[in-house]
Amino acid sequence: MALDCVAAIKAHHSSACAGDAEAVHQIRIAITRLRAAVAFFAPIVVDEEWVRLKKEIAWLNGSLGAARDSDVLVEYARRKRYRAWAQRMIGEQLDQRQMRNHRQLVRALRSVRTQHLISAMAGWIRRGPWLARCQQRKDAEALQIYCARKLNRWHGRLVRQGRQLNTLGASRRHRLRIKFKRFRYMLEALTETVNLWGRRELRHLHQPAKQLQRALGDLRDIKSFASLAGDGPQAKKGKTSKKRPPGYRRRKEKLLGAALASHRDMAKSFRGSVLQNST
Repeated sequence: MALDCVAAIKAHHSSACAGDAEAVHQIRIAITRLRAAVAFFAPIVVDEEWVRLKKEIAWLNGSLGAARDSDVLVEYARRKRYRAWAQRMIGEQLDQRQMRNHRQLVRALRSVRTQHLISAMAGWIRRGPWLARCQQRKDAEALQIYCARKLNRWHGRLVRQGRQLNTLGASRRHRLRIKFKRFRYMLEALTETVNLWGRRELRHLHQPAKQLQRALGDLRDIKSFASLAGDGPQAKKGKTSKKRPPGYRRRKEKLLGAALASHRDMAKSFRGSVLQNST
């Protein structure tokens, strides 16, 4: 799993340096998948070297996140529905921000620091001290039991925390979204490596997690897009209009409703957990 993530970072590096928004997105996904895998197998893999790597990954992910956020907001501004509003309320500031964030990202990606990080990650994965602990536990049945129990715990935690979804602030809601994303990525990764369930059971867990994560992501994006008006040309002229993008309130309500519906589906599948049969 970890080597696949490093390979994806290397594969999209050149395109990301050339300003390819999808390549930036794919590197972000690879980093999230790596973090998810380490969190899932933390009792075996986390060591001092990972703690150091984690700090370096966070540094690189900061530039990746800023560039990705700019790309998403520019895409919103170019949609037919929002184009006129964006030109009036935001002006050219968004394009300027995108250029600035991508320049900073290119400097980070091309830096010696990033090259050392990629090499260090590959070295830790292939030769890290965690491998000795892992090799002492080659029992396939033990791996299956561990994965099933861990997924059950993650599943249960997401169901409990998601009950407050309707009242969570933006920051806590974003952290919860990341947890759902990690759960989804581990479901996908483990399907290819550990025989835990059939396609039907996977679908009952994977689909609502994916839908909830995407709904919360879109909700965060539309809120960020609307907030740009506070720094736009109208605001600089002293016209502090609170006007939001067309259909903003309805879109927010729809996305939150979709997230709540997905959480209900997750909660239904948690009754006894479909993974208990594997334990």
